[in-house]
Amino acid sequence: MELNDIIKPENLVYEKPRLMNENPMHYCPGCSHGVIHKLIAEVIADMGLEDKTIGISPVGCAVFAYNYLDIDWIEAAHGRAPAIASAVKRLNPEKMVFTYQGDGDLAAIGTAETIHAANRGENIVIVFVNNAIYGMTGGQMAPTTLEGMPTATCPYGRNIALNGYPLKIGDLLAQLEGTCLVTRQSVQTAAAIRKAKKMLRKAFENAMAGKGTSVVEFVSTCSSGWKMTPEKANKWMEENMFPFYPLGDLKNVE
Repeated sequence: MELNDIIKPENLVYEKPRLMNENPMHYCPGCSHGVIHKLIAEVIADMGLEDKTIGISPVGCAVFAYNYLDIDWIEAAHGRAPAIASAVKRLNPEKMVFTYQGDGDLAAIGTAETIHAANRGENIVIVFVNNAIYGMTGGQMAPTTLEGMPTATCPYGRNIALNGYPLKIGDLLAQLEGTCLVTRQSVQTAAAIRKAKKMLRKAFENAMAGKGTSVVEFVSTCSSGWKMTPEKANKWMEENMFPFYPLGDLKNVE
């Protein structure tokens, strides 16, 4: 094979998913959102669901996800994505419906919608990006902010006596009868990305098979909110986030 044949687009090992358009992304350097977008685009294409998928994106850093993934989208009010997704899936049971939410959206403003949709066993996928901070609005403390972790609203670190404990919302969702899959993944290494994609596909398959609610939590970084370089943020996540939010399946019903 000639060199010119090797570098043809169809022969490349790595290429941009066809469902991702050419719009420049607004995410900060080192942000996990872009990688997660890529995985979602790949899974949808791999499953042949391009014309059957509807994403629900509420307020937060990922509110403009519809700018990057060429599928049908509905923008929801802050925290209300699971409620919207429930209605869309019930009205269109043949569709693949997923939400894309951050920790402030899912575990604070939308706690009720999240828990009740999962408890009902709605046949949807909840993609949960947990970077332990409100990234879009200035780096405030989130329900998932770790003890001692500084933010704009707790500059000396989260104080349990004052602010309460970090919320392990994934563990709570795993206890509900309506969830069939609750898994915690990350995307900071190639190996982690491969495993995350596998679990994301399983979640999509569960939804299409009518098995109940699947939750894929991504433990992530926020370089700008954490005031760190992308490299230091990944290291801090591994040393501090992973011990409190350990990766792996919290619930996996076959």
